[in-house]
Amino acid sequence: MVSSTEYGSHTWELLLTVDHQYEGVEKEFKLQVTGDLHVGGLMLKLVEKIEIAQDWSDYAFWWEQKKCWLLKTHWTLDKCGVQADAKLIFTTQHKMLRLRLPNMKTVRLKVSFSSMVFRAVSDICKMLNIRRSEELSLLKQSEGTLKKKKKKDKNSKEPATEDILNLCNSPVSSGLPANPGLYSKTMTPIYDPVSGSPASSTITWFSDGSLNEQNCSILALSHPTCSPEMLAEMYQPRTLADKAKLNAGWLDSSRSLMEQGVLEEDQLLLRFKYYTFFDLNPKYDAVRINQIYEQARWAIMLEEIDCTEEEMLIFAALQAQYHVSKLSLSSETQDSTCESEVDEVEAALSNLEVTLEGGSKNNILEDITDIPKLADNLKLVRPKKLALKAIKTYWFVFRDTSISYFKNKESAQGEPIEKLNLKGCEVVPDVNVAAKKFGIKLLIPVADGMNEVYLRCDNEDQYARWMAACVLASKGRTMADSSYKPEVQKILSFLQMKNWTMCSQAASEPENVDMKPECFVSPRYIKKFKSKQLTARILEAHQNVSQMSLVEAKLRFIQAWQSLPEFGLSYYIVRFKGSKKDDVLGVSYNRLIRIDMATGDPITTWRFSNMKQWNVNWEIRQVAIEFDQNVSIAFTCLSADCKIIHEYIGGYIFLSTRSKDHNETLDEELFHKLTGGQE
Repeated sequence: MVSSTEYGSHTWELLLTVDHQYEGVEKEFKLQVTGDLHVGGLMLKLVEKIEIAQDWSDYAFWWEQKKCWLLKTHWTLDKCGVQADAKLIFTTQHKMLRLRLPNMKTVRLKVSFSSMVFRAVSDICKMLNIRRSEELSLLKQSEGTLKKKKKKDKNSKEPATEDILNLCNSPVSSGLPANPGLYSKTMTPIYDPVSGSPASSTITWFSDGSLNEQNCSILALSHPTCSPEMLAEMYQPRTLADKAKLNAGWLDSSRSLMEQGVLEEDQLLLRFKYYTFFDLNPKYDAVRINQIYEQARWAIMLEEIDCTEEEMLIFAALQAQYHVSKLSLSSETQDSTCESEVDEVEAALSNLEVTLEGGSKNNILEDITDIPKLADNLKLVRPKKLALKAIKTYWFVFRDTSISYFKNKESAQGEPIEKLNLKGCEVVPDVNVAAKKFGIKLLIPVADGMNEVYLRCDNEDQYARWMAACVLASKGRTMADSSYKPEVQKILSFLQMKNWTMCSQAASEPENVDMKPECFVSPRYIKKFKSKQLTARILEAHQNVSQMSLVEAKLRFIQAWQSLPEFGLSYYIVRFKGSKKDDVLGVSYNRLIRIDMATGDPITTWRFSNMKQWNVNWEIRQVAIEFDQNVSIAFTCLSADCKIIHEYIGGYIFLSTRSKDHNETLDEELFHKLTGGQE
């Protein structure tokens, strides 16, 4: 019995559960507490009562009903809102988690279940030696993408045992601070820039202890390709609605894993969420480059992104080259690196950085000189309602961000027939190199939707110059911008890659080559061609890339992926305010696109550069965005929580503020300010 003086009217009984692994030791404890007892004092009282000698520093209170951690140990129970009916669990903050990486390898590691996901991903990336962790996030597979796999599992007699890479003894896993995983310009390279393999002499200096040379190779090098059977078991989106399911499960970066229902030993996907790959460098980023390459490869193989037959053969040839190079590397030891090969990789990397960042190393003074113009005879194709196309040649002049066209060159001094302002338009390539077709499809925003215009060029050079000008104009830039010339070169390079697929060089006899073409192309093309036909066409294209190093083949693959019209688009099903039907919203690094769900055609484009503000009405889960020229939109998200789209917009704006001059430190507070929202 407790005396009335000891029990006092202001004390009350609190039931606490301790999550420990000791058998035969009690797990539930009742403590007499007061409202002014702080959380740290409650921990001390509980540990004294448990009477088990161990390190309790990683333990904290998890409030089961409220789904939140009590991490502010100086707060009192009253301030936290804890009362007698509260169920508090004293449990570890770091728990085991399985992560499936873009290369489909599963790693098992200890992660903080109490930190915000943004911080947890940063710690994971330090452990895996991946720089620029802000580009990645954690994805929970939605039920829709798992149904097919479950049906397959029921029919299979023997469950496949998955090879799991165990990284549970790392510094981050133990809750200790890890190496920053970043680099300075004077830092010794930790990867061979040609092969991508770790430099054994430095791997232990600049990466965490658990990521030894063998584990690093598993993450930095690609391994055997997938089989058709493996592809058949995986989720393959057929429609835009199917693609929307892929993006429904992104975790909230401003909340912890535990708060979002993730349990110990659960499996999540670690993926590149934001398609702005900043500052790629093969000397330090072999794991990062390989994981981007793998995410691109699987997106193409599973038809998550559309590509033409020509483009598919380019991707197949680069994959084939990667695996042929890897076999040749493993059969002979390379004591020295050829300088010319390193230079090629550096050149490819420089092109890729220009592609992904939209910048260039050219003199910035070019931007303030006279704005150049283009003038050429081009064919104008206007689709007509009766399924006929009107094709006519005009004299086109490209100046600033507008295209004007005239009846002929002589009349160019007068008023144009029409002037098209390309700022904010969608630019889609319409190219078939084999058929000598070089078209540019322009979808220009007008009051009631999109005005569709096709331009037809005569040759590759003309197409590259006009296409580059259109791409820049859509972003509000002119040809005086320093990125114009690199953009032209990038387009010419991509056209050259397409030429590989129709080159007349004699390919090796398919019978003499051990190649399984179904491992390099998507199921659609496996059905379309016979195996021997595919092998011959892939080998034809492969001859043009046979001299590439491992890393260069991957960088070229990433560059080709980035050149696809649908690159970087994440889809969501939404209902716009005032609309009676559902639409698809595409979120990209610089714009939002409203897409007709039935036809897949873009309806309207809004660029982030024209955005004045955005907010979320958390009560009705509606996102509202205000743009320049009094344009406002509002929509509710049907395929995912509106917080995901809100975070996407804020995340891309946050990534646009990055600079190499900022010592690579992230402003985490700014990220949460832009993405967190006030629920």
